[in-house]
Amino acid sequence: MRSKHLKTALLASAMIGLGQWSGTSLAQNAAAADLYKRGLAATCANCHGTDGKGVVDGGMPLINGLSSEQMLTQLKAFKSGAREGTIMPQLAKGYSDEQLETIANQLGKK
Repeated sequence: MRSKHLKTALLASAMIGLGQWSGTSLAQNAAAADLYKRGLAATCANCHGTDGKGVVDGGMPLINGLSSEQMLTQLKAFKSGAREGTIMPQLAKGYSDEQLETIANQLGKK
């Protein structure tokens, strides 16, 4: 009988431990995913300024007024060649559609 209680206690301890490990892992994965998303959006800051606010009359479009949908439409147009530009068509082609969507969702107004 004692052996049965010991096995039950060990199993319960293992399940609790796995649950805690799993929760920590999920939190770490969520933090890593958030960092990845912010990192993608940060690549735009080189030309468009932090959070797309840019510099008024700085020569680059201010993108902080675009909705996520508008931004994604423009990014896809650059990628497909439907919209011309100097550097943006080249840059947009370097991202997957999923990455462009992430960028638009991070920087665009929801």
